[in-house]
Amino acid sequence: MVSPARRFRRGILIFTGAVFLVLSGLSGHAADQKTDMRLTIREAVEKALADNHAIKAVKSGLAAGRQDIGIARSYLLPKISLEERYLRTNTPGYAFMSKLNQSRIAAADFNPDFLNSPEAINDYQSSIAVEQPIFVKKALVGLEMSRTESLAKEEDVRRKEEEIAFSVVRACLSVLTAGEYVQVAELGVRDARERLRIAELRYKNDVGQYADALRTATSLTEARQKLNVARKNVSLARRALGVLLALPDSPDVVDAAFDLSLQELTFYTASAEKRADVRALELRGENARNNIRLAEAGYFPYVGVGGSYQFNDHNAPLGSEGKSWQVMAFVRWDLFDGTKREYERAKAKHQEAQVREHLAAMKKSVSFQIYEAYLNVGEARQNIALAEEALKTAEEGARLLKLRYENGLSSLSDLLNTQASLEQARAGVVETKNAYKTALAGLHFESGTLLQNLKNGQSRPLGEKP
Repeated sequence: MVSPARRFRRGILIFTGAVFLVLSGLSGHAADQKTDMRLTIREAVEKALADNHAIKAVKSGLAAGRQDIGIARSYLLPKISLEERYLRTNTPGYAFMSKLNQSRIAAADFNPDFLNSPEAINDYQSSIAVEQPIFVKKALVGLEMSRTESLAKEEDVRRKEEEIAFSVVRACLSVLTAGEYVQVAELGVRDARERLRIAELRYKNDVGQYADALRTATSLTEARQKLNVARKNVSLARRALGVLLALPDSPDVVDAAFDLSLQELTFYTASAEKRADVRALELRGENARNNIRLAEAGYFPYVGVGGSYQFNDHNAPLGSEGKSWQVMAFVRWDLFDGTKREYERAKAKHQEAQVREHLAAMKKSVSFQIYEAYLNVGEARQNIALAEEALKTAEEGARLLKLRYENGLSSLSDLLNTQASLEQARAGVVETKNAYKTALAGLHFESGTLLQNLKNGQSRPLGEKP
């Protein structure tokens, strides 16, 4: 008979085991949920725009750059300062003026002996001062330049978003293409098994050679190796997509449905004039011209007003034995600065010419990139039709060679060569379709319309015309 203590321990063990199994199941379910994220291409792009580290870094740079506007504006706002100063002196002039500021001057202080040889005196001077610029040409131009540069940084952010979106589209297409390569490899394994079955059957029926069975077995092993490589490539493609989306896991892509239609070349050329990086360089060209104005601003005077209120005491800081104030207006004009302004102006002109040439070169380069991308789309579309035609002929050739081999009319080498051509044709169809989708996405990226199409269009298969 089992003792109560033993029954108790057994119950504890059973309960602990049950809890462990439940927790294991929950953690396994959570892990499955973590690795089973499935996204459309548009959803992947949206997530990258929200979470990608590179985009966040550029946006932080934009936020930092916007602070330059406030910094530039501060040069036009009043400056208020509080100062506490301590002085101990027996210098006649300072000693007399200190007592005068402290409102402690008496008739005895005018005694020549006291004026010429005063005793050491303490002076605690507290003051609050205000200075307001009225006209500062450099500050006005600098404020305008900081605003222009902020607009240019906004365009930099937009271009970075387009770059990341294009990278995400390519990564999604890589995931889909890698999955199709797995299907191609699985068909290769299936065909290799069928060839092995036929070779073994012919050998058993004494109509084939044992070497053929060995050769087909080797072919099956090679097909399995290709399948392993294809599956590894799927995992790598998914992980690469996860890195772009700032995810710790490897998401999957469910389809390639999103808007990208093919337009005329003139549409993309016209759209490229508003491309974010082109616009950013145009704004910086405007700032280069403003930089000339900034250098020329050194020829203008600095005009301002100011005032201060002052307390003086000989006993303690912030004392107020004596009180006084003053207001002022001033003009500060640098008449000669060693020709510094002339060199700054000449330098700014050369820099403006440099930016202007860079902009002209960029526009020509963008035009060429769009032309090249447009031709790539046309080439890829034609290659799809050719690849599909090649697949049909390869499939028919493989079917006929299989029948001839089964009837002893063709050698195994011919069959394997034909099968290799079939596998290459299958892979060619996958490759050309991916190349077309990637080329079309690249065309929209080069023209700066990729994000606009992804955000505003209705979902439909990639590359399908409206």
